[in-house]
Amino acid sequence: MKKFLFLISIITIISCKDKATSEDTAANENPLIMEGENHFKDMYQVTFGGDNAEAYWSFDDKQLIFQSNNADWDVGCDQMFLMNNGDSFRAMPAGRQESVPKMVSTGKGRATCAYFLPDNKHVIYASTHLVMDDCPDTPLKENGKYVWPIYDSYDIFVADLDGNITAQLTNEKGYDAEPTVSPQGDKIVFTSDRSGDLELYTMDIDGGNVKQITFELGYDGGAFFSPDGTQLIFRSSRPKTEAEIKEYQDLLKTGLVQPTEMELYICNADGSDLRQLTQLGNANWSPFFLPDGKRVLFSSNFEAERGFPFNLYMINTDGTGLERITAGETFDAFPVFSNNGKYLAFSSNRNNGGGRDTNLFIAEWKD
Repeated sequence: MKKFLFLISIITIISCKDKATSEDTAANENPLIMEGENHFKDMYQVTFGGDNAEAYWSFDDKQLIFQSNNADWDVGCDQMFLMNNGDSFRAMPAGRQESVPKMVSTGKGRATCAYFLPDNKHVIYASTHLVMDDCPDTPLKENGKYVWPIYDSYDIFVADLDGNITAQLTNEKGYDAEPTVSPQGDKIVFTSDRSGDLELYTMDIDGGNVKQITFELGYDGGAFFSPDGTQLIFRSSRPKTEAEIKEYQDLLKTGLVQPTEMELYICNADGSDLRQLTQLGNANWSPFFLPDGKRVLFSSNFEAERGFPFNLYMINTDGTGLERITAGETFDAFPVFSNNGKYLAFSSNRNNGGGRDTNLFIAEWKD
């Protein structure tokens, strides 16, 4: 099986052991794979330090775009970085990166949620750089509760792989972010509050033909297309009681959401046939379709009593067959399959020496 060069370049970080005679033995000998993580044939760590997340594959599976706030890379908050074949991200003895990946965002403001376009030469991402050079404040708690900031200065841009912005796809007042691209390369789905609520919208790859596709009160976000482009999977908070609705709307007015209660929803790409996929409680989020289009990976803390750990789970699109995939004690999230279905990129707190760093890992997947 052909391996990516950048994976080969960092294999030296893994303990050298004799080749196993079976896949199960090989997995057991990889210190990055925990007991019970039976869907991982092998695993590689590709970043070392800071918070690294939302790694998305190019259409030809030769590159990854991801966001990081690694202070050693001279950024103060999340910016977008490119991981090419041949890039070496081995850690030096002091734990610092041996090399720094190419930054493809502007370095100003805060950037998030980059995704490749079909030509493999451009990416889309959301950024606040038109409004501010410095990093915006990042409130984490409001009245003692965990919150996410929803910056009204986010817009969605297209950039080439040298970091040159070639187009601006949104210019509405308010939050426009979380864009992802259909595997067919014809549509983009994103989240916007232009209606007064956080809803999902689709647009053509050039930013035209914008359509709102969700309409119920609550935060609809983090949407991804199915492999055939006909469906969307996304996370949502749907306040029901008067108190929940008031709290949600009051927070939204101040540019905040509380992501502690979220479930997964699935619908057709035009928003029709909307249905709730999970009813697990707590936070269920960062969903991504498996290559067969019949199953979904996602992150959840529904088994946790105090908010952690978050682990990866798999569920059929009809709501059956829930299965735990990772066995971490802290945080595993943002699972994304390569287009050929052989590799899974995800973010994890594993192997960070007990610190808070969140790094990128790539696992060879087996069913």
